[in-house]
Amino acid sequence: QAQLEESGGGLVQAGGSLRLSCAASGRTFSSYAMGWFRLAPGKEREFVAAAGLSTLNTNYADSVKGRFTISRDNANNALYLQMNRLKPEDTAVYSCAASSRVTYASGNVRMYDYWGQGTQVTVSS
Repeated sequence: QAQLEESGGGLVQAGGSLRLSCAASGRTFSSYAMGWFRLAPGKEREFVAAAGLSTLNTNYADSVKGRFTISRDNANNALYLQMNRLKPEDTAVYSCAASSRVTYASGNVRMYDYWGQGTQVTVSS
């Protein structure tokens, strides 16, 4: 079982950058596909980015493609999300998630078994 904890959220002006981190413990981190999802008030949970077991296998939502970059550091059991050129519509609680069901970078929330508590990202206009 994986335990996940996010950090790095905060308040930033539009056009700015933030880097989210997700620290994982428990079962071998490298055996999980990992993802970032976000939840904004009044909206459903939304896929942001995912990384498969291979570092070359990544997947992004169209809304963040070209602005966000997901990466993983298996040696340090960590997942990252570099967010550049942030927009007010990126405001949400961002959560990392781990999947033992797939090996690829899945954008399907149902494929993920373990979730962190989330970190708030607020982008002001």
